[in-house]
Amino acid sequence: MIKQYLPNVDWLIMWEETKNTLYMTGISVVAVFILGTLLGLILFLTSKGNLWENKPINAVISAVVNVFRSIPFIILIVLLIPLTTLLVGSMIGENAALPSLIIGASPFYARLVEIGLREIDKGVIEAARSMGATTWTIIWKVLLPESMPALISGITVTAIATVSYTAMAGAIGAGGLGNLAYNYGFQRNQNDVTLIATVIILLIVFVIQFIGDFITSKLDKR
Repeated sequence: MIKQYLPNVDWLIMWEETKNTLYMTGISVVAVFILGTLLGLILFLTSKGNLWENKPINAVISAVVNVFRSIPFIILIVLLIPLTTLLVGSMIGENAALPSLIIGASPFYARLVEIGLREIDKGVIEAARSMGATTWTIIWKVLLPESMPALISGITVTAIATVSYTAMAGAIGAGGLGNLAYNYGFQRNQNDVTLIATVIILLIVFVIQFIGDFITSKLDKR
């Protein structure tokens, strides 16, 4: 019955490409969470009135973040081909997509981290400082715990964006469901392949959103 309506779908290949998409998304999201959190913390701490206030450093990092946020992902992949080839040894395959995915998504998440940190009550930070807490203690004991619901919500949004990035990367040979939908579904006019690949991508997005919302609700003490 399924074969009748989906004659071109090879479920073994579909499963392999689904695993490739999950691999690219998972590795990228972990790296983006770490790198984006660091960038967001620096942006927040070096901004006016904060612990490491430094206008030049803040301006430089802010400019870099804005530039990379503004470059369309498909163009970013092309621009990063020399770096990707240097790091991975190839511009084709799942691993070759990782540098572009991480560099493309980290600035986006860094801004979400900065926004989340700005929502923390200044009084909580000042209270910690008045009790003699060091900057690192404030970061680990105040800033990160207080902003954690916003950070998880932000990484959820970023993870969903990363899934769409993997689909675009797949169109130029990175593998995954995007590669399957483009090379088999579009170029060979196999609409059933495109349909199933799209449905699986949507399911991945729904699962990510559900997990993110669940964790956020558990962490949010308001």
